[in-house]
Amino acid sequence: MSDDKKEPWLNLLALTTVILAVCATLATFKGGGHSTRTMLNQAMASDQWAYYQAKGIKGNLYEVEAMRLRRELELAPKAALPALEKSLVDVEKKVAKYDSEKADIQNKANGYEEAKADAQKHGAVFGFAVIFLQIGILLSSIAALLNQKPVYYLGLLVGVVGIVYFINGFYLFLPA
Repeated sequence: MSDDKKEPWLNLLALTTVILAVCATLATFKGGGHSTRTMLNQAMASDQWAYYQAKGIKGNLYEVEAMRLRRELELAPKAALPALEKSLVDVEKKVAKYDSEKADIQNKANGYEEAKADAQKHGAVFGFAVIFLQIGILLSSIAALLNQKPVYYLGLLVGVVGIVYFINGFYLFLPA
């Protein structure tokens, strides 16, 4: 065994390095989860917008049909008016139905886009946390190798910034 006494601050350095490493690992997982959520919400929003366009196309077809029926009503003999009017009412109901469905689809798509934006905000903050935590770990490692307390304190300071970003990733209490 070595007779060299280990300096007490090196135990603290080891402990804080482990804490920074655990936080960095968790921040990486949380950031990845938010990245996945961003992509899923983007895909869901895109699907909803495609559905919205399909409903719009179908609704436009019925609008054209309604215009045709109105024109036909102007030119039709009186005997044909009741059938044409009934057809026009049916077509106008379908136009209204498609407009209503489009509004619901638009609300869903906007909801997915908002969820995507929220996930992006959280993911970006976790990304910053990982950067600062890794720099803190690096500086702590260098401090241990060189036996330099000032480098350790710098690493600790950078690590604390990383921990603040890590906590902020959950709550977004700091402005962007």
